[in-house]
Amino acid sequence: MSLAELSLDQWRSLELPAARRVAREAADLVDGRVTVVETVEHLGAPLHRVRIERHTQEFALIPGGALTLGFDLDAWHPTPGQTADYTESLDQGFGYGPDLRTHLAQVLSPRRKVVLATVLMAVEDEDLTGPPADMPAALGARGLRLPSSDEWEHACGAGADTLFRWGDDHPLDRIPYEDRTGPHQQLNAFGLRIAYDTYRVELTSDVTAVHGGDGGESVCGGYGRMLAWLPLATANRNPSTAEFVYGPDGEDLCEDFSTRPVLTL
Repeated sequence: MSLAELSLDQWRSLELPAARRVAREAADLVDGRVTVVETVEHLGAPLHRVRIERHTQEFALIPGGALTLGFDLDAWHPTPGQTADYTESLDQGFGYGPDLRTHLAQVLSPRRKVVLATVLMAVEDEDLTGPPADMPAALGARGLRLPSSDEWEHACGAGADTLFRWGDDHPLDRIPYEDRTGPHQQLNAFGLRIAYDTYRVELTSDVTAVHGGDGGESVCGGYGRMLAWLPLATANRNPSTAEFVYGPDGEDLCEDFSTRPVLTL
């Protein structure tokens, strides 16, 4: 089995010495060096984190395989606080439907089965240096590529089926912007700094979606606390933001966008 075929389930079954061997193999494939191999608790079981440095940029190992992505609205129940906060947003003229479930159906990716290869993904997103259309060539010159939307969503959630990478709930006494103590400030299970700032707009190879934020629209617009946290949801593809980013006005604001490069193994 090649390293690219390593599944998340197989990765979770490895003992730490075996995980270290896999980490060294991955580093050798990309002419990098292993800087971190550690084990954390995730979804009630151990999960190994690997960090590899290549050309001064750090990447995390993201095991793939047969996976389920998207958010299961049928199995989800909002808290009374989330429902009340969305109702307040509706009263202010915001929201895509009469209730929170209807709104989420408009912005979250559907439940689906996918098969992904194991890759290395940048720990930090990086700002664009030119128009979005130029990114594939710019990254290709460095031996990198854009992630797909599926790869981004899997890397963010790390197998969790909750609304956010940390769970279904979020603080309702504050918005994520300038909140230095909220759950979005923690590294995710794979060791990525991801879905951490609603002002960030991460691009992938899918021009119908952006991830990890909405450029601050929800904050500046005063949408309410629930809708201010929602751009950080794992399955949120921020469709209205994507339409703007890839429209005629988005090219002039490319310095406000970012992407999370991928190294193929």
